Amino acid sequence: MVMDEERDEIGRGEEIVEQTPSPQEESNVVQELVGVIEMVAQFGDYRRTQKRECYNLVRRIKLLLPLFEELRDLESPFSEENIDCLCNLKKALIMAKKLLKTCNEGSKIYLALESEAITVRFHAIYEKLSHALDRLPYDELGISDEVQEQVELMCVQLRRARRRTDTQDIELAMDLMVVFSKRDDRNADSAIIERLGKKLDLHSVEDLKIETMAVKSLVRKKGGPNAENYQQIVDLLNKFKQIAGMEENNVLDDPVMPKMLAKSPSLMIPHEFLCPITLEIMTDPVIVASGQSYERESIKKWFDTNHRTCPKTRQTLPHLSLAPNYALKNLILQWCEKNNFQLPKKELPPCQESCSTDHQDEISSLVERLSFGQLEGQRKAAMKIRMLSKGSPENRILIANSGGIPPLVQLLSYPDSKIQEHAVTALLNLSIDDANKRLIAREGAIPAIIEVLQSGNVEARENSAAALFSLSMVDENKNIVGLSNGIPPLVDLLQNGTIRGKKDAATALFNLSLNLPNKTRAISAGIVAPLLQLLKDRNLGMIDEALSILLLIAAHPDGRQEIGQLSFIETLVDFIREGTPKNKECAASVLLELGSNNSSFILAALQFGVYEHLVEIAQCGTNRAQRKATALMQLMSKSEQIP
Repeated sequence: MVMDEERDEIGRGEEIVEQTPSPQEESNVVQELVGVIEMVAQFGDYRRTQKRECYNLVRRIKLLLPLFEELRDLESPFSEENIDCLCNLKKALIMAKKLLKTCNEGSKIYLALESEAITVRFHAIYEKLSHALDRLPYDELGISDEVQEQVELMCVQLRRARRRTDTQDIELAMDLMVVFSKRDDRNADSAIIERLGKKLDLHSVEDLKIETMAVKSLVRKKGGPNAENYQQIVDLLNKFKQIAGMEENNVLDDPVMPKMLAKSPSLMIPHEFLCPITLEIMTDPVIVASGQSYERESIKKWFDTNHRTCPKTRQTLPHLSLAPNYALKNLILQWCEKNNFQLPKKELPPCQESCSTDHQDEISSLVERLSFGQLEGQRKAAMKIRMLSKGSPENRILIANSGGIPPLVQLLSYPDSKIQEHAVTALLNLSIDDANKRLIAREGAIPAIIEVLQSGNVEARENSAAALFSLSMVDENKNIVGLSNGIPPLVDLLQNGTIRGKKDAATALFNLSLNLPNKTRAISAGIVAPLLQLLKDRNLGMIDEALSILLLIAAHPDGRQEIGQLSFIETLVDFIREGTPKNKECAASVLLELGSNNSSFILAALQFGVYEHLVEIAQCGTNRAQRKATALMQLMSKSEQIP
C-alpha cells in the first residue's frame, strides 16, 4: 500500500537531485558528499518497522568516508567525467538521506502501514548507489587498493540487499488486521491496541505527542484530495491516545485540509484518479520506480514495447517492478461509492491483477509438486510457497486460487518436522487474507494445526499458535478451535514455550477466550497457573498480556475461584502501587471484576494498602484507570470496608 504522499515525496526528491550542479557545486562535490554522510550519522534512532534496514544502510554509507577522504586529499583537479560520476553518487546519497529522515521522524503508524512500499524505496536506493559506485574510475582517480576493496565489498552487500526479500513482521500485520477489523467488539479491545502500541513504541504520552505532530505534518504535506487516505492512521492514533488517557482529536479537521472530494454537480473525476497514459479512471493503480501511479494494464503495455522510462517524468527507471497502490484504489472506490459512479469493468484473467503468467506458472507448478512430488520435492515446494506467501498479498490470493490450501493441509500430517513447519507457516501467511481464513478452516486445517501445535518442532509450534490466532478472527473458527481441543496445547505452550512461543500462545488464548465456552475450556486446561507465573517473571515483558487474559478469566465463576487467592490479590496491589500506567489500569480492572462478585477480595486488597494508591490513580491515571479506581473506591464505600 503506497499513499500519494509517498509518491509525491519521491517525485520531489527526484526533482531536486536531477538538477545540474553549478561550477561552484562541482568544486565542492566531495565536501558535500561528506556532509551528507555526517548528516545521516546524526539521525540517531529509527522507527522499529524499518530499524534494521536503516542501520544497514547507514553502516554501508559510512564505509564510503575513507573514499571521500582520499578524494579530498587529491591534488590534481577532477575531469568533467569524474565530477559527473561523483554527482550521480551524490544524488543517490541524497535519496538515501531523505528516506532515512522519513524513517527517523515520520509517523510510526504510517511507516508500519507502508512497510512494503518503504522496502521498495530502499531497494531503489541500493540500485542507484551500486550503479554510481560501479561507474567511478578508481584507478584514474588514484584510489588506494585498500579503499577500493572496501568499496567493492560495499557493492557486493548492496547487490545482496537488492535480492533480499525481507517482509513485514507477520505478528505486526496480524495486529493491524485485528485493529482495522470492522467488528467493533474486537477492534476496540484495549489489550490488542496496547500490544500494537508496544510494537510501534506508541504507548507513552510523550510517544503519542510526537506521533501526533508527525501525523499532522504528514497530512499537511498533501491535504486536499488525499485527506481520506489518512483516516485509518488518525483513527488508530486516537485509539492509542484513549489507552494512554490522552484527549482524542481528529488531525483531519485541521483548517489547512480543504474537502475537495465532496460530490460536485458536474461530477468531475479528480485528476489523481486518472491514468496519465489513457486519461481514464484507474481500476488497478500501480506504482513504478519513479513514484508515479498508472493503470496496471497501460503501464505493462508501455514496458512491453521496450520502454524503460516513466511516461510522465521521462526519467529512466532503475527497475520495472510494479507495486499495487492500495491506498489510491481504496480512495477511488470510496469516491465512486459516494458519487454513485460505476467503474468500467475489464475482462481480465483472475491472476493478471497480481502477477505475470510466468509467476502464475511457477505457483501452479509448486502446488502440483505439493500434491504429487517426492518427499524432498514436497519439502522444497512447501518452503518456496511459505516464502512467496510471506509478504505478498497478491501471492496469497494466487496460491489459494491455484488450489494450494488443500495440499498444504494434507502436509500437516506428514511425519516430517520440516514439512510440517513449512506447511503450517505457509498457512499462517495465507490466513492474513480474510477470504483465506474460511477456505483454510473449510479444508479441515484447524485440527491438523492443533496436532502440529502438540507435536511439531519449536518453530512449527510457535507458528501453529499464531495461525490459530489469525484463523480465530473469524468467530465460527473460535468454536472449531475449542471443540477440536486446541486450548490445552496453547496453555502448554504458554507455560513451557520460548518467549516468542509464550507471546503467540497468549495472543491466541486471549482472542479465543472472548468466546464463553473457550473461556471455560481455558480454565479447565489450567491457564491460571502460567498466567500467574508471567506476572512473577517481569523480565518476560508480558505483564499486561497476562492481566488482560486474567480479566477475561475473572468474569467467569470458575476463573474467580482459581485466581482469587490472597497472594494474587497482593500481586494486584503491587502493580497498582508501582506498575506502569497500563499495569495499574489492568490490575485495577481485574481487582474490580473480582471485588464486584466477592467483597472478601476488596477487604484483602484494603489490608494490603490499596486505597491510597487508588486515590492517586483516580487523580492522575489513564482515563480507563481513573474510572476503574473510582468504581473500586465506590464499591469499597458501599461494602462499608472503609471509614
